Amino acid sequence: MNALILARAQFGITTVYHFFFVPLTLGLAWLAAIMHLQYYRTGDDTWRRMTKFWGKLLLINFAIGVATGIVQEFQFGMNWSEYSRFVGDIFGAPLAIEALMTFFLESVFLGVWLFGWDRIPKRVHLASIWLVAFGSTMSAFWILVANSFMQQPVGFALQNGRAEMVNFFALVGNPNLWLQFPHVWFSGLTTAGFFMLGIAAWRMRRPDADLDLFRNSFQMGVIASLIGAVLVMLVGHSQMQHMGQIQPMKLAAAEALWDTEDPASLSLFTVGDLENRRDVFAIRVPTLLSILSFNRPSGAVQGINDLQAKYEQKFGPGNYVPFVPVIYWSFRAMVGAGILMLILAGWGLYRSLRGKTDSPGFYLRWMPFALLLPYLANSTGWIMTEMGRQPWLVFGLQKAPDGVSNTVTGGMVLLSLLTFTVLYGALIVVDVYLMAKYARGDTTVIAAGEVPSGSMPSVAQA
Repeated sequence: MNALILARAQFGITTVYHFFFVPLTLGLAWLAAIMHLQYYRTGDDTWRRMTKFWGKLLLINFAIGVATGIVQEFQFGMNWSEYSRFVGDIFGAPLAIEALMTFFLESVFLGVWLFGWDRIPKRVHLASIWLVAFGSTMSAFWILVANSFMQQPVGFALQNGRAEMVNFFALVGNPNLWLQFPHVWFSGLTTAGFFMLGIAAWRMRRPDADLDLFRNSFQMGVIASLIGAVLVMLVGHSQMQHMGQIQPMKLAAAEALWDTEDPASLSLFTVGDLENRRDVFAIRVPTLLSILSFNRPSGAVQGINDLQAKYEQKFGPGNYVPFVPVIYWSFRAMVGAGILMLILAGWGLYRSLRGKTDSPGFYLRWMPFALLLPYLANSTGWIMTEMGRQPWLVFGLQKAPDGVSNTVTGGMVLLSLLTFTVLYGALIVVDVYLMAKYARGDTTVIAAGEVPSGSMPSVAQA
């Protein structure tokens, strides 16, 4: 019944669940905009059917994402009221911009796009989906402005026991933001690409498949996945190097590096003794961590034990080591899923170039399961990002115990945690049901330009 532990668990569960939907909206909105542009340019009805087919799935994902995202705002003012009091002057500004400008931009024009088929001028209709894509991207941007302040505080001054904003442009120019934002956006592109690949592969194996629609979708998904996977890795490499500068404890935990090394070795597999902070068994590649961290075969990477001593001297007594097993294995799950996605996307491109897009075989049979890979990478990446910063809420400024509410009891948090868990469980059932229903729907009925009767109200209600 510890309020701090329960509040952290609730925020972690709701955040990871909400983040199931965000990357798909980010990527699929842009891909839908490109499909619509192709239909506008060519008049080819295949592109129209593609736009409507994937647009329905985008709508379902967007609706569930909105429902799960609202909860995040309330937790700041309730479970984490002391955090909001301390940093609200800074944290509130980008969140307000996101809610009042970008969220309404994407939601309003998604409605215009959804109900505007054959009702408004074609150019206006086309512009509406591009505004949805732009709005979803800017929404993610402002959320990450707020989150990047937690990772690397800038543009503030400590006054009257609070962190107050003194330079808004420093927040927008935060170096962490300009690595985190493209990493998230390209993750969204990869997620949307694999979403299209998985469903297209599944549909092309069915005897009643609309091959023109799903061949085009498969090829589009391959290109998006490959571009996204490559750029996620490149940006992620720079992000790791930056992390080693601003949060070296997170990097040390991700590698189970107990003591400072120069050159530093990269862990392939480690079993550690957490109590004594040492290796029990480890397989490591000499020098590789220094190469990845500094782009040269030398350079000291600080270890957990040395950083703990340094932080105790700087910030006072306390435990500054995150839970190493979670950080270590989350990092490997994220990287492993990313490498596998790169291989599968490359294989899909090879098949497409050889004219074997819809050829039956192992690849099409297993690609629907590969749809889960970006979700694994996204979730474990966020777990590492947030839990690796512990015990800090705002790195170097406020610890988690100092941010939790003084008036919300453990029983209250437990009740809301159980309520949200049940509610979110129900929502995931609805989401999977609707996604499966419309993913296997008959694409020929929209050839004339009409969405099947009754389909959109049911989605909107969900």
